[in-house]
Amino acid sequence: MDVNRIQQLLTEVQAGQVSVAQALEQLRRLPYDDLGHTRLDMHRALRQGLPEVVFCENKTTEQVVDILQRLGQHHDRVLATRVSADKAQVIQAKIPNTHYDATSRLVTLAHRELDPLPHDAPYLLVATGGTSDLPVAEEAAQTAEFLGSRVKRAYDVGVAGVHRLLDQRDLLFDADVVISVAGMEGALTSVVGGLVACPVIGVPTSVGYGASFNGLAALLSMLNSCASGVAVVNIDNGFGAGLYAHLILRRIQGKDLK
Repeated sequence: MDVNRIQQLLTEVQAGQVSVAQALEQLRRLPYDDLGHTRLDMHRALRQGLPEVVFCENKTTEQVVDILQRLGQHHDRVLATRVSADKAQVIQAKIPNTHYDATSRLVTLAHRELDPLPHDAPYLLVATGGTSDLPVAEEAAQTAEFLGSRVKRAYDVGVAGVHRLLDQRDLLFDADVVISVAGMEGALTSVVGGLVACPVIGVPTSVGYGASFNGLAALLSMLNSCASGVAVVNIDNGFGAGLYAHLILRRIQGKDLK
C-alpha cells in the first residue's frame, strides 16, 4: 500500500466513510502479504517511497500474474522486470491495463498517471556504446521514467567513434546523472566519467565476443576506471542503474522521504 492510498484511507475514516474495522482489515496486509509462493512487501512504499518491483525471470507465469494482481490492488503503480514475450502475452490477457515493452522487457501497470515534470527538471542521460546495448539501456531509462524521472538518451556513441559522443556534449554537460551502458571492453564509462561533473553509473553488458566473458571484461574495466565519480552496477542490471539514478534525482528535487 503506497502513501496516497494510506492518506486516502485515513481521510475516509476521518470523514466517517470507512469504519475503523474496515480500515484495519485493509491495513492488516502490512507489512507483507503471504501468497503461499511469495511474501509481498506491502510496506516498502511507505518506507522507501517505491513499491516492490517484480523480477520475473525463473518465476512461473501464474506466479507473476498472481503477484501483479495483488500488488495492483494496493498500489497505484506497479513495475515488473525481465518479462518474456510469452509471459507478457498471458499477463496482458489477465490484467488488461498492463503495458509491455519488448525492448526493455518491462511490464507496467498504472492506475494513476504521475504529475508532469517541469521542462527544466533535473534529468538522467542514458548513453550506450552501441545499438546492441539497447535492451539494457531501455530497461534503465524506462525504469527511471516510470518512477517519475526525466530521461534523455544518447545511443550508439561508443569509443570506436568517439566524435559521436562529443557531438552530445551539451546533453552530457547538462545532465544531473549519467548512466553509461557498454559491453565489449566497457571503455565508454571511463570516457564519460572523465568528461562530466555529475555522478556516472556504469552498466556493463554481456555484449561482446568470447574474451568479453559475457560482460566480465566490461565489468572489470568499469570497476578499474581511472575516472572519478563512477559507480558500477552488475552486468546487464539496467533496472538497478535506473532505480539508483532516480533516487539521486529525487533527492536533488527535494522529494525524498525524510
